[in-house]
Amino acid sequence: MVTGASAGIGRAIAMELASRGAGVVVNARRRERLEELTGAIRAAHEGARVEVAAGDCAEQATIDSMLDTARRAFGREADLVVVNAGRGLSGSVMTSDTSQWEEMVRTNLLGAARLMRSAGERMLADLEAAKADGGKSGGGKGKPAWLARPHDIITLGSVVGRHVSPFSSMYGSTKFGVHGLAEGQRRELGGRGIRVTVIEPGFVVSEFQQVAGYDPAWFEERVAAIGPMLEPGDIARAVGFVASQPAHVHVSDVLVRPTRQEYP
Repeated sequence: MVTGASAGIGRAIAMELASRGAGVVVNARRRERLEELTGAIRAAHEGARVEVAAGDCAEQATIDSMLDTARRAFGREADLVVVNAGRGLSGSVMTSDTSQWEEMVRTNLLGAARLMRSAGERMLADLEAAKADGGKSGGGKGKPAWLARPHDIITLGSVVGRHVSPFSSMYGSTKFGVHGLAEGQRRELGGRGIRVTVIEPGFVVSEFQQVAGYDPAWFEERVAAIGPMLEPGDIARAVGFVASQPAHVHVSDVLVRPTRQEYP
């Protein structure tokens, strides 16, 4: 299950996971973009399994609908949830648009926390059910349920959630929060067989910059100084790598920068 899949990194992640044979549930508010993505996945991969669950993923009702869609379409709870939806905001504590603070915190932090909690609850129940039936539902052949089939919650953080950036410190503060949520949940759920990972991209060229309100001239200067920038597919491959590891291997934190990005 991938949130924020209508464009950019989320779209690339959905395409990457489908290319690896995963059944995918895609979410975003723009249903028409999701329908286009569904068509693209099916055209690229014959027999691909993809479902749409449109809506605001910061809302608990939408989160429940997404998870229910996965269970209904694929016969079990989602075992890979990518918490990707989010938005940027140009500026610092001193300079950013205060009218956008609450919406950004709601989407980037509270929405992520709600999804992480709901996904964790369902994955725990899934593992308990597999244990109760002797591992049959996990296809384990005698293995513990968590070893038979990996369960992953992968969150999208940011390089500015690790290194304070003066030009986007309000946005970065939400990603510092996401990193804290992910590490806390990893410690809470890892011992029960659920892997919680944070992926921290550097500069990625997408519609993110426009939505965040970055000055185009400033961004072009950054491209000239440190480019080539990352592309959404670069982050999607990192997600695919993390999710494809054997269940006993956990790549818990991945920081991905353009080669020439010296800071942040």
